Amino acid sequence: MLACAMTSSKDSKSPFAALEALRADLPAGPEPKVAPTKIVKGPSRAVVRYERKGRRGKEATVVEKLGLPPPALEMWLKDLKQALGCGGAVEEDAIVLQGDQRTRLPALLTARGVAKITVS
Repeated sequence: MLACAMTSSKDSKSPFAALEALRADLPAGPEPKVAPTKIVKGPSRAVVRYERKGRRGKEATVVEKLGLPPPALEMWLKDLKQALGCGGAVEEDAIVLQGDQRTRLPALLTARGVAKITVS
């Protein structure tokens, strides 16, 4: 069985020899589609700050000035919570994450296309 597969296409015993002759008569196939590259464009700036006041002593990291609509904020919140392994919520136009995330958050925001990040 293996010997049959290794024979050349010019061999008359090969079942594919006749098909090889017809290959030249086939029309050209369609051009391959090239997927356009996505340019990630995020908000132009973000302010990341740490707060405990008004949260009964609990640490929280607040991301403000994103300028995103509420559905986009919810999507960003979900992705950031998953990446950081913490809880969080959307409060008005800010994303509030549990714990002190100031050291890890700027890299994630830069990867999402935020141009300028201010950490305070």
